[in-house]
Amino acid sequence: MVVGPANRQAPEDSSMKNGVFKQYNTEAPKQTQVLPLFSLKHKTAIVSGSGAGIGLQVVHAFAEAGANVAIWYHGNKEALDRAAEVEKKYGVKCKAYRTDVTDYDNIKTTIDEIARDFNGRLDIFVANAGIPWTQGRMIDGELSHYHRVIATDLDSVFYSAKAAGELFRRQCEAGGTSVFSGEKLQNYGYGSFIATSSMSGHIANIPNHQSAYNAAKAGVRHLCQSLAVEWVKFARVNSVSPGYIATEISNFVPPETKAIWRGKIPMGREGEAHELKGAYLYLASDASSYTTGTDIVVDFYVRTRADTALFDERQNGQ
Repeated sequence: MVVGPANRQAPEDSSMKNGVFKQYNTEAPKQTQVLPLFSLKHKTAIVSGSGAGIGLQVVHAFAEAGANVAIWYHGNKEALDRAAEVEKKYGVKCKAYRTDVTDYDNIKTTIDEIARDFNGRLDIFVANAGIPWTQGRMIDGELSHYHRVIATDLDSVFYSAKAAGELFRRQCEAGGTSVFSGEKLQNYGYGSFIATSSMSGHIANIPNHQSAYNAAKAGVRHLCQSLAVEWVKFARVNSVSPGYIATEISNFVPPETKAIWRGKIPMGREGEAHELKGAYLYLASDASSYTTGTDIVVDFYVRTRADTALFDERQNGQ
């Protein structure tokens, strides 16, 4: 049970009464010009799983928009070099932190450390860490692998949201001042929590079997939609569902399987990680001030019964 001051109503409870939302729970930004709305100047962002791939491209997008960014990595020590490169290229603060995203206490401690060190604030958190399911058929897969996938792809998002959301809420209750220094926060708005889901949270992929991964990503998407309702007074919560993106996460997939993927994509290719930068920057910035509970699908994947029948024929040598 969480106990707070007896005379204070939590923001999560003050946004509605008897199941009906109150009017004017949020305010529109004062800025109306489009380019300034995309500015992240003075803001602090954390991106998990950002030593390479999609996460690193998101770090570059945020830094280019003016944010100070913390890179979270687990085993990829090259993240330390990537952080130095980002800092030098964009003139913002960028540091890499080795973090176990399956450990809530580690997440909370690291978030608080970063917020203190990065201008006493946290504005944006991108829960991007994830691993693939690599063991094919669900029945034949190891339970230990299932637990690793769920812990990394779903539990870590919940843990990150809990720790980041607490800080977003405290900053809101403090009237847009730092809960560490008490100073007024420049370019302060609502917090933004963004999670990387997947088009695999919308469809069942073929021909590869990855039921655990699909379930985790569907859970991420619905968690964000649910938190968008809870947090409406102090943070926006959204997700991005990329299609097949050419990163190291799919290196284990055979070339013939990737060829089948491309045959179901009208563009005939996987996406490049930098093609996702715009979606994440939009959701992180005031440009999306009226966008919450949304999942942006960056993909066009076609799966029909005819496709499935054709695949079956090929497999059966017909």
